[in-house]
Amino acid sequence: MILNMDGNRKKLNLPQVTLTAMTSVNVKATIKAMQYSMRGIAFGDAVLITHRKPFGLPKEIRYSHTERLNHIDDFNYKMVYELGSHIHTEFALIVHADGFVVHPEMWQDAFLDYDYIGAPWPLPPKGDTTTYRDKDGTICRVGNSVGIRSKRLMDFPQKEKIPWEGEYAYGRMWYYEDGFICCKIRHLLEAQGMHIAPLEVAKYYSHEKMIPEVQGITPFAFHKWEGTNAQYPNFIQEPFLRRCKKLLRKG
Repeated sequence: MILNMDGNRKKLNLPQVTLTAMTSVNVKATIKAMQYSMRGIAFGDAVLITHRKPFGLPKEIRYSHTERLNHIDDFNYKMVYELGSHIHTEFALIVHADGFVVHPEMWQDAFLDYDYIGAPWPLPPKGDTTTYRDKDGTICRVGNSVGIRSKRLMDFPQKEKIPWEGEYAYGRMWYYEDGFICCKIRHLLEAQGMHIAPLEVAKYYSHEKMIPEVQGITPFAFHKWEGTNAQYPNFIQEPFLRRCKKLLRKG
């Protein structure tokens, strides 16, 4: 917790960090999530990366253009190869409509000691020999796209022309940007002196799955509303027609 001389909480100053979101869906909810994340924090920059500047975009959030993301695969690819071009600070703190900063008082300066930090991953199911594993088969426990990335990590795949590869599991190919970074090319990042936060630090940053390691911890951020995350705001509004249909069915 950051306190001033009177013992009151003061604003956390993060001039080296850009609050960032990339999306073409739930744009209004994403803006609200960004604004919520800015409570008590002075970021060096804040940028919404989307296909069209939203009407009424708050002046404290910069618009940066990308082509429309028509599919989750577009998002995953752009987060690996394009994200860095929108960022002008040393780090980016990435949020979504369903994952953002909820406890600014839980910030730790140690979060910026790493090139990537996000919510801890659970152990893969018994018999699963591919999920959450690096090239040597070692289980990776930290990933998740709601997190902090260094500028050098964001720029690396595009700069070094790293090929985009998925992972075959459960009868199909999967393309996830966090898995690609934290597992698939982890060895390449580490060879360049970059580091992904360990579970022991990441468990204080964000929670997604209610794994044993996060029990009893109040996180700085969250992703999705599982378990104790259900207490956090949900800015995603269900479409009006769908709500009406539900009400009619109940009647």
